[in-house]
Amino acid sequence: MLFSIFDVSNLKFIPVIDFNPLSLFQTKGKIKKVYREAKASYLKRIRIAVGMFYFGMGLSFATWASRIPDIKTALHLTEGDLGSILFALPVGQLIIMPFSGKMVTKFGSHRVLIVSLIMYVLSLVSIGLATTVLQLSTTLFIFGVFGNLSNIAVNTQGVYTEVLFRKNIMSSFHGMWSFAGFTGALVGLGMLALHLSPYNHFLIVAGIVVLMVVFNFNFLVKAKEKIKAKPQGKKLFAKPDSTLIWLGVIGFCSMASEGVMFDWSGVYFKDIVKAPGPLVILGYTSFMIMMASGRFVGDRFINKFGRERIMQISAVMISVGLFTAVLLPYLIPCTLAFMLVGLGVATIVPTVYSLAGKNPTVPPGEALTIVSSISFLGFLMGPPVIGHIAETFGLQFSFAFIGIFGVLITFMVNKVKTV
Repeated sequence: MLFSIFDVSNLKFIPVIDFNPLSLFQTKGKIKKVYREAKASYLKRIRIAVGMFYFGMGLSFATWASRIPDIKTALHLTEGDLGSILFALPVGQLIIMPFSGKMVTKFGSHRVLIVSLIMYVLSLVSIGLATTVLQLSTTLFIFGVFGNLSNIAVNTQGVYTEVLFRKNIMSSFHGMWSFAGFTGALVGLGMLALHLSPYNHFLIVAGIVVLMVVFNFNFLVKAKEKIKAKPQGKKLFAKPDSTLIWLGVIGFCSMASEGVMFDWSGVYFKDIVKAPGPLVILGYTSFMIMMASGRFVGDRFINKFGRERIMQISAVMISVGLFTAVLLPYLIPCTLAFMLVGLGVATIVPTVYSLAGKNPTVPPGEALTIVSSISFLGFLMGPPVIGHIAETFGLQFSFAFIGIFGVLITFMVNKVKTV
């Protein structure tokens, strides 16, 4: 069976063999139409399939994060040891970044996504088998490599799906990733209650994700980029498109804010807000709930008011939220402030990725690699930089410093074409 697929912008959709073994059991005579003429129900199925791949990625990462304390205890690691070992994951992501976009462009995002997500969950299982520091570091490095490949491929699929729907839907895909984070945390609590080891926990989740792949991979958008011939004399490392650089910097500021909330919100509520006992997690929880909710409804507002206006409003929310938390370090004001920050960061990165994937001069996979590389540095560097600033000037000052990033985003949005 073959798909007859159409050209959209600089994308060249190609005939791809349907190798889904489940098709052997489908009703005979199902007509394969071009995507442009496909029924709304089929396009909806594509959207669900891509969303499930986002969910699978988020579930895998949240599953690993939920068992970090147990792995730390099992290997008798100090905080310093753990911090050094955890660095293996972003190192793996950074090392593969220069190649991930080219692989997606050459082999197609659907193929790369299928393979990389399966390898991602298999590397998750291997983390559960680690019994030494070297084994844990190695498996985390591999986990980071396939995590980045999955990230570039799935966001490329998100861009393709937006093209098919002719409207903004990227935020809802990232909402699936956030929702998977909640699911992974709840499943982790259940596994702890059942006294299951990290290995058995990871194995169960891996099985679930593999089933998601089996039942959804055939509905990914089968597309391959037109690979433009490089002019003779062109340098191997050419200067990236300036629009992509600006998008990357906007992503850097947003992900730095997001990373600080992930790593320091609990500390802020404990040390600054002086939240009692279980309420220490209130800041992080309120932030996550609003970020996930904002991503599910964000596309509706973007379609109504436009990308530029929503990005600027979101940036203002980040700054107002963080400055409020600094000026009013009390339980209720800080909870509301962290909710505002969650809404602020909800749509910025999905919008940045959407714009990058539609760049007219660079294939989506490579454009997303450029933008995500710069953006990810914010997520990687933000939390430790805040730690050093807090050690010198205090945690409230460091949160105020990150609040400036929202102001910067507001002005930088004018530097990129958002329509």
